[in-house]
This record gives sequence, C-alpha cells and structure tokens, in this order.
Amino acid sequence: MFDEPNEPPADRPTDPAVRAKDKADELRMHADLAAVFEGHRKFDAELRSDLPADTARDIQRRIGRLEKSRSADSPLLPESVAGEAAELLNLPQAGSLSTNDYHIHRRPGEAMIVRWLTGEQVEQFYTRVQAHFDVGLTGVREDERQALGWKQDPATLAYLDALDTLEVKMAERYLREPIRTLGLFVLSTLAIDEMNIAHVCDYLIGLPAVDVVGAASAPPAEPTEQDLTWFFKLFSLRGTIDGVERMCFFTYLQKTDDTPW
Repeated sequence: MFDEPNEPPADRPTDPAVRAKDKADELRMHADLAAVFEGHRKFDAELRSDLPADTARDIQRRIGRLEKSRSADSPLLPESVAGEAAELLNLPQAGSLSTNDYHIHRRPGEAMIVRWLTGEQVEQFYTRVQAHFDVGLTGVREDERQALGWKQDPATLAYLDALDTLEVKMAERYLREPIRTLGLFVLSTLAIDEMNIAHVCDYLIGLPAVDVVGAASAPPAEPTEQDLTWFFKLFSLRGTIDGVERMCFFTYLQKTDDTPW
C-alpha cells in the first residue's frame, strides 16, 4: 500500500471548519442545479421551443444590465433597477409565456433557457432545493466517515464532527425572508466554464441533448471531451410583486469552442 503524504494537497484546506464549509458550498451548488432543472422529470414541466429570438435577446440584455448594476460582493439589486427586475419577473403575466415550463431559444452552439416560477411553484422550489441539499449532506457524511473514520488525527476527527453538525437553510441562502418582507430584488449567478452538456441534459433535465440544444449542437453518438464541454451560466432572479413571490431562472449555454458570453 502507498503511504499517505505527510502534507495535505495544496488545494485542500487544512482547517476542519473550512473543509466542511467548502463541502457545503459544493452541495448547495448541486442542490441549486437539481431544483432548477428537475421540473420536466418531477413536475410535468414542458420543454418548449417557443422563445422568439428577439424575446430571448431582450431577456439576455436585461439580465446583463441587472448583473452589472449589482455590487461585486452582494446579490442585492439596487432600487434604481427594481422596475426592470419586476418587469422581467412579471413577463409571463404580460404575454403568452407559461410559468413552470422551460422556454428555449437555440442557435448552433448556443442555447438560452428561461423558466419562471410563481406563488406555490416558488414554495415547491424551496422545499425541493432543501431536500436535495439534505440528501446530499447525508450521503457525504456517510461517505466521508467510511473513508476517513479510521484516521485518529485531530484534524480529520474535527472535520467529520463539523460535517455532523453542519446545518444549512437554503431559503436563507436565497434571502427569501428579506425578499418577502422588505420587497428586495435579488440576482444570483453561477458560472461554470467547462460543464458537461450530457450531465445537464440527461441527468438534470432528463432529456437527450438533441432535445435541449438541437440537432446542430448535440454531441455525436461517440463524443469527445470537447464535444461535451460547454460554457454554462445560470442567473436566478427573485422578488415579490403584489404580495406574490416570483422567480426567473435564465440559463445561457455555449460550446466552449466559441467565445463565452
């Protein structure tokens, strides 16, 4: 058997609390993605190719302006853009776009997906994202204790204890209470430079890539790593309008052999 190195890898934090926090951050990201994209598999959400090009680009521009309006260290949107945020959240009520469903606009090597949630759909989302996180945390606790429990060094035991006591309320991460009580608008982002498109389509959405990104962009039957690698950015806009909670998820996907937006 190989000996364990005396020093931990350079990219692994040595502080037990930091290691546990990093693991929680990873689990939160997976919970976010699962809850955003599971609608087709779990809640009869349709994948609709009904997002006109001009509407898709308009949403993209609006999201871009909202993102630029934030400070670098906070997802809270300033009051000066509250009206535009409300218009974007209220877009389904102003036109023919449905809530819960995934509305897609495709171009070769590029796809934009928009999903709106309102009222009870938002409540369901918070329930699901918490459930995904809790299940993931339970699994990590079991896996880490099985893999590391035999070690008796204080740092490892402290890390396992930190995992056991870890508790994360996903609604707090989404700033749900301030949004509801203070009328705030919030925009969070998640960017992944090299996302496996098969993971997004087959695992998260539950549909083959050809149905999501189109035949011109879908990976071949025997894909290379480059075929599967896409730039991925998810925007989560939240707010309350006339006492009703609303969410808008805007996803931008682009093959990495192109310049990411």
